[in-house]
Amino acid sequence: MKYQNIREEAIKNKVAQDYFWLYNCTEIIGNVDFCVCMHQSSREIFEQESLLWAEAKKGSSDIYKSIVQLILTIGKARTFDTYLPPAFLGAFDGEKIAFVPYNNIYEIFYLNDFNWNVTPSDHESKEFKLIYEKVKKTIEIKALLFFYEKDDYELKKFIKENFIVGRFGLTKTKIDKNNFITIYNKWLQTVKPTIAVKWDIAKQGGIIDGDFYLADLLSNENITLKEKLFVLLKQNHYVLDRKLNKMGMFDETKTSFTDNQVAHTQFWNKYERPPKEEYWDYIVERRDLLVPQDIRERKGSFFTPQIWVELSQKYLASVLGQDWQDEYFIWDCAAGTGNLLNGLTNKYQVWASTLDKQDVDVMHDRIKNGANLIEENVFQFDFLNDDFSKLPSSLQAIINNPEKRKKLIIYINPPYAEATTAKTVTGTGENKAGVAKSHSVRELYRSKINGAANEVFALFMARIYDKIPDVKLAQFSTFKFVQGTNFIKFRQFFYAKFLTGFLVRANTFDNVKGSFPIGFTVWDTSKKEKINEIVCDIIENNGNKNGEKSFYGDLPASINKWIKIYDNGANEHIGYMDNSGTDFQNQKFLNLSNTKGTRHVNYYAFTINNIFQGCIYFAVRHCIEATWLNDRDQFLSPQQGWENDLEFQTDCLAFTLFHGQNRISSEEGVNHWIPFTEQEVGAKAKFESNFMTDFIKGKLKPNGNGNLLESEKIRTIPLSFSVQATAVFASGRALWQYYHSQEFTKTHGGVVMQMGEYNANASLYDIRAHFQGRNAKGRMNSKSEDAHYTKLVSDLRENLKILASSIEPKIYKYGFLRK
Repeated sequence: MKYQNIREEAIKNKVAQDYFWLYNCTEIIGNVDFCVCMHQSSREIFEQESLLWAEAKKGSSDIYKSIVQLILTIGKARTFDTYLPPAFLGAFDGEKIAFVPYNNIYEIFYLNDFNWNVTPSDHESKEFKLIYEKVKKTIEIKALLFFYEKDDYELKKFIKENFIVGRFGLTKTKIDKNNFITIYNKWLQTVKPTIAVKWDIAKQGGIIDGDFYLADLLSNENITLKEKLFVLLKQNHYVLDRKLNKMGMFDETKTSFTDNQVAHTQFWNKYERPPKEEYWDYIVERRDLLVPQDIRERKGSFFTPQIWVELSQKYLASVLGQDWQDEYFIWDCAAGTGNLLNGLTNKYQVWASTLDKQDVDVMHDRIKNGANLIEENVFQFDFLNDDFSKLPSSLQAIINNPEKRKKLIIYINPPYAEATTAKTVTGTGENKAGVAKSHSVRELYRSKINGAANEVFALFMARIYDKIPDVKLAQFSTFKFVQGTNFIKFRQFFYAKFLTGFLVRANTFDNVKGSFPIGFTVWDTSKKEKINEIVCDIIENNGNKNGEKSFYGDLPASINKWIKIYDNGANEHIGYMDNSGTDFQNQKFLNLSNTKGTRHVNYYAFTINNIFQGCIYFAVRHCIEATWLNDRDQFLSPQQGWENDLEFQTDCLAFTLFHGQNRISSEEGVNHWIPFTEQEVGAKAKFESNFMTDFIKGKLKPNGNGNLLESEKIRTIPLSFSVQATAVFASGRALWQYYHSQEFTKTHGGVVMQMGEYNANASLYDIRAHFQGRNAKGRMNSKSEDAHYTKLVSDLRENLKILASSIEPKIYKYGFLRK
């Protein structure tokens, strides 16, 4: 509630200030609680035109009863005889406000034989109940209800457009191709719950709420104007699943509203429908935006932006020739509403199939409105489950003819969903129901492509490659199948010649989230070539080329296999490292801590013998910033050479010691990672461990007790550091010194007061937490109010960036990454 726990007068002041600041809300009109007028200086009050008379309540109230109370107040005093009546009557409380056009209610004031001399606030009087029954339906149909918090923008827009002296009628929000999704999201909250449908069951039958929204949107006077929609609105009910029965008559399914259509009516009071007819085809074509995310991912309703559609067809022309549309057959077997086929010129060479009958209906309707397709070539087909005998005979004739099949292009933007998500990996979610494992081909190909069978787009590729051999495959997809570690078996199954391709940002696709590349690649499956390296053009959002990027299919073992060589699982350790998945998208999980996590089983235990290897792993993976371009790049087992590069090793050690993902904390155990002595930082007490400074100075000695300090490979020579690493140490030292210089107690009035708890063993993570604090959920705040600390930590981060830039070339030199 926006205005909670405040009095009625305060609410009136707040509403006036927040929503009617352009108007005069100070006038007193009879016994009306709240009045809105235009500012005037020369006219007398009895000539002033009001825009709103309203009843005010505190807290949350029955808004309709408040409007009835206002009507009784006005009728009892016959306020309209003294003052010009307003454009609207209304009522508001702490959470909402409602308006009713005065001309829809004024007749009530002229009732014969009605006792107006009752107390308006007495909701139990027979007069109150009589008025309530008379105006209830009018209020339900004509009232415009806005909640301050969720409808703030719409409320302000409504006031701006309708609170104008002399305006006749309401100005409703117009709907166009830019805002119909925003309005749909509001419709979901307001109207959908009142439609008599069990949505979970309906979704299993392919019925989605978006079809009901389209029926509402493309209607006039509650009659849907576009007959080809899957759901139609017929005044007070919906009709769907219309089909001819054996008697030649239509059978249909009907459903209505659970609240006598009140919420539906009030919602559409705010919006002007239908939108302009020029938007209809676009809105219907974008039905994919109204499909729930889980269904979109499972069925492949990923709308391809027109700019990439046009570019993909240019790339096809570049390798197949300018006459490719006449010389080749084209089948989009994951067509959705068919937008990938926009721009194709030879409709007699094109076929489109999709999982949903509703999408087929949309394409058939688009054909009637000029789409360049043949209705018989657009059909319902489940590519991952249906037998090819269900295909149109014209398409079967091509697929079953080896020579014609070589002239077939499978041109698709299949779904990118996989059966697991990041939430699955972190233990906060479950596998996506119905993704991949619902398809019969998954079991067929699992032995051939292994873990890739979890990816729907990989199943499309596998079935195309296996059952429609020698075709050209032109597809939008991620690059997992080229270099992903889960696709090693897939690359041993799929042999094809790469012809051309480009890549763009994933978030340019409406239904795809994340910062990673999506590529359009063209393959000739008749030429059996192993995927070793492909080079694609980098395309910016404006469509311009900005360089090239290579993707590799013949990558060596991953960096995780390399680091496992040095992880001996010793009981004595000085910390753990989370060795997450081996590409950039998993960097956020890679950190150091004193405790072993439970997210997966791959945790690296630091001991005296493997510090450098662990720090190299950590620095290599963190010193290059993750971008949309490198998001899926794989970190690899290195080549030889790094073992003798002592500066590289010590640079990585310095980087690891002072990086923000070093979350070693003394609250979780002994802190062996303090890179300074007590004297260097002015500590107020002795450290529990001087392990790291002894390690750096070559002072560690075996003690014969069998603990982590005992080793045959104790380093007895002090480490030397590069100029860049030395600068990092200097910045870190200043930060530790500032922490240890803080006053944690002070005397006030002779009483010693505690100003926080001093921690002599504080790690970098502990120091950051001290100065930045934590929020109510226990997460560290991103900023500190201490200006000097902010400068010190900023200096440290800048020096870390400089150090990272000196490490980066060696990452490629030693083969940890490929460019």
